[in-house]
Amino acid sequence: MKFLFTFLRKILYSAILLLAVIILNFMLLHLAPGDPVDTLVGEMGGATPELIAQLRVDYGLDKSLPEQLLTYVVRMAKGDLGQSFNYDQPVVSLIMDRLPATLLLVITALVLAIFFGTLLGIIAAQKPKSLFSGLVTVVSLAGYAAPVFWTGIMMLILFSYWVPIFPAFGMREVGSGAHGLIYMADVLKHLVLPAVSLASIYLAIYSRMARASMMDVLGSDYIRTARSKGLSERVVVYQHALKNAILPVVTMAGLQFSQLIAGAIVVETVFSWPGMGQLAFDAILRRDHPLLLGILFFSTLIVVGVNIFTDLSYRLLDPRIR
Repeated sequence: MKFLFTFLRKILYSAILLLAVIILNFMLLHLAPGDPVDTLVGEMGGATPELIAQLRVDYGLDKSLPEQLLTYVVRMAKGDLGQSFNYDQPVVSLIMDRLPATLLLVITALVLAIFFGTLLGIIAAQKPKSLFSGLVTVVSLAGYAAPVFWTGIMMLILFSYWVPIFPAFGMREVGSGAHGLIYMADVLKHLVLPAVSLASIYLAIYSRMARASMMDVLGSDYIRTARSKGLSERVVVYQHALKNAILPVVTMAGLQFSQLIAGAIVVETVFSWPGMGQLAFDAILRRDHPLLLGILFFSTLIVVGVNIFTDLSYRLLDPRIR
């Protein structure tokens, strides 16, 4: 019962947060320089004043900003994200076409970063003065300092040009017509470089955090008691210390999921990955307000959902929270 109450309370807070984000995004986007109709007319090569006025009426831009905001919030409450100015399609359908590719990229990068970062941090924490620990520190600092777009470009040059192991662009081979396992293998092959590029900076963060957290936990009294009972070092580290040491990593993963989505925009642009990041980039260039607002809403929804999941996962990892 208490768990259900906690869950419902988090849902209520999340709904209030989503409403605030919707209003803030709308206001900031409409107060920014640039006009969607002017951009559209420029791509058309010009238009008559009558056509421009008609476009403003069709897109609802002839109304005052408060009226536009009220209309948008009411539509959002009904699940209608509007029509894209540039693609002339429903925003929901455009996002749903691109969302699986972005989630595949982001979740893969997150899993790689957490798994390898935590593993390296745990191994380094067991012998903090060893050569391996120093190497992990150097690699972590280098990965954290390198911009994600630079890492992507370097991997593109190295593994697609100099040593052509992986494809350079896209999500699958164009015109291959593959199905089943062959199709999955093709997608995974295209996924390697974007996912590793996006995971590199976060792998560095998780390895440093896991190393520091594990060193702190290994110095605890209950760990010394476990060792005094004659338990093997593997049992002490992976069955007793890991659950407490991994809590800060889980917290950071939930908080940084939004940064992963933001980083995905850059990575998708570098590798021409057909996800929401590429769609957002086009929407920004063409002042496609409904599409950009829809992408921001879905991104916020994903981040809020991940944070709720992170909070609830503490109860599984740490009995003291239960």
